[in-house]
Amino acid sequence: MAVELVVLHSISLPPGVYGGDAIERLFNNQLGGHEHPYFAQISGLKVSAHFLLRRDGQALQFVSCDQRAWHAGDSHWRGRDNCNDWSIGIELEGLEGEAFEPAQYSALAILLRAIARRYPVQALAGHEHVAPGRKQDPGAGFDWRLLAAQPGLPPGLVLAA
Repeated sequence: MAVELVVLHSISLPPGVYGGDAIERLFNNQLGGHEHPYFAQISGLKVSAHFLLRRDGQALQFVSCDQRAWHAGDSHWRGRDNCNDWSIGIELEGLEGEAFEPAQYSALAILLRAIARRYPVQALAGHEHVAPGRKQDPGAGFDWRLLAAQPGLPPGLVLAA
């Protein structure tokens, strides 16, 4: 299916802790449940995302944009179900409800431009928008207006908030 949606998420492992390699190990199915009490709760979780944007704006890619990643779960956007089938998932290192870094907004705008050059992306939504009531990320700490003000954001890209 054509990629028409980008879904934004937030993640920190353990919650509220930034840096380290726990997120990468989670997305590579290498996170040991014995390393931290929170990790035991998510041990065996099979999730993935196409990209992670670190607090400093560094971008890491885990899944090719030509392949499905397992980031949205049970999801629905504008009359269509199963957003994993037709979206790209971008994780922002952060905690839902807390502010994100300026470097992340800049890096996100650059990444969205690159994605829009290759795929017919029409909209950008938060996980909270495609799985309301089940998910709350990236949450109130994500500044949609700041993202909209980033130079070079793809023209015509519909922002969910």
